[in-house]
Amino acid sequence: MTDKKTASEPKQTKTRPAAARAAAAQALQLVLQHGRSLTQALPQASEKLVASERAFAQAIAYQVLRQLPVYEWLLSRLLDKPLKIKVRIVHYVLLVGLCQLRDMRVPAHAAIAESVSAASLLKQPALKGMVNAVLRRYQREHDALEAQLALEQDKSATLAFAHPGWLIKRLQQAYPEQWQAICNANNQAPPLWLRVNTQQFSRDDYINLLNNAGFDAVADTHCPSAILLQRSTDVTSLPHFAEGAVSVQDRSAQFAAHILAPQNGERILDACAAPGGKTAHILERAPHARVVALDFDESRLQRVHENLQRLRLNAEVICGDASQSDWWDGELFDAILLDAPCSATGVIRRHPDIKWLRRNEDISVLTELQQSILHQQWQLLKPGGRLLYATCSILPDENMLQIQAFLATVDDAVGNTISSDLSGVDVTQSASDGWQLLPAVSSEHQQGGDGFYYFLLEKKSDA
Repeated sequence: MTDKKTASEPKQTKTRPAAARAAAAQALQLVLQHGRSLTQALPQASEKLVASERAFAQAIAYQVLRQLPVYEWLLSRLLDKPLKIKVRIVHYVLLVGLCQLRDMRVPAHAAIAESVSAASLLKQPALKGMVNAVLRRYQREHDALEAQLALEQDKSATLAFAHPGWLIKRLQQAYPEQWQAICNANNQAPPLWLRVNTQQFSRDDYINLLNNAGFDAVADTHCPSAILLQRSTDVTSLPHFAEGAVSVQDRSAQFAAHILAPQNGERILDACAAPGGKTAHILERAPHARVVALDFDESRLQRVHENLQRLRLNAEVICGDASQSDWWDGELFDAILLDAPCSATGVIRRHPDIKWLRRNEDISVLTELQQSILHQQWQLLKPGGRLLYATCSILPDENMLQIQAFLATVDDAVGNTISSDLSGVDVTQSASDGWQLLPAVSSEHQQGGDGFYYFLLEKKSDA
């Protein structure tokens, strides 16, 4: 559905570049000062912008959050003292300006002039001169500042890899040979992966449609539904998108439905289902399965309804808490997909705010919640049924160690081998410990997928 603001956008021919900078600064303030997620902050800050302005504001905000320690270090050298809280928004305007000057293909005069104008739009006209002076000083002292920054990065992993110290420490412990590559992958823009709806097109046929329409697309080697687009695009322009031929879903996330292997006629629960990508994929593989999509967030369930409607799929959508059973009708499930709430440390490249919003102490809280949900969901599974535990985390506490603890305390649970049809996927541990996929951007892995964990559990049949 198109709202009135969107419908009126084509009538506006003149863009407002300062407004985009102001919106980026506001979004950064909402994230870093008020703890909002970037997916909440950006729409709020940019609701009055036209599409091109929104896209530019988004690009700036994402880049600042990817390299936040670098920009903060530079500002600490360029400012005589921190800005007071009542004019703190100008701090974020300066981050926006530095980002353009340092890492974006924006002419210096435009980056500076429009950032200065953004300060006025944000009701800080008295600080326009300061914004101009700070950004011009960075221009003048660029070489010396960058040389000093390089020396500091040799001493500080946080500054060198743009990750908080607690997360670097956890990654070093879990992946002593790979942690630097993980951090580097997290700081890259993610690739655009598509999932073809095989109820409408084979993957090869849809790739042909894409290529004929001018899109450079290739099939993933191991995930049978995944297509990589070599360049980002407006997905609504893809062939038959509105009719449900294809969806945007990361390659690693697509493995969930393939590993669960849903069958027609089965009763299947997708716990923690919003926004519904995995629910839809289950139904694309088994359109006559009886699927229940459960999530506790009523607002996010709207996305589930929208996705199912576009894809012409049917599921029972329920608002309920997966750690409780008061929503359950008493009928056991043949299969359950538990995409558990997690730290989301495997999808930082898509959500760079995670690095600065998540705290070390959050991990123990999350593991307790995961354990509670896993034990609750296990009670809803038929004997002989299967439960796929999944997270978009790369931390062992939430993944391998969580499953080991579960298997040690539940007598009727056994690990199940993931289908040999999916063999050859680049995982970091043995099959007995499940699949741990890491974020990757190298050409060897076709840019790779996000970080995900999968473990397939089977419930022993009654004797």
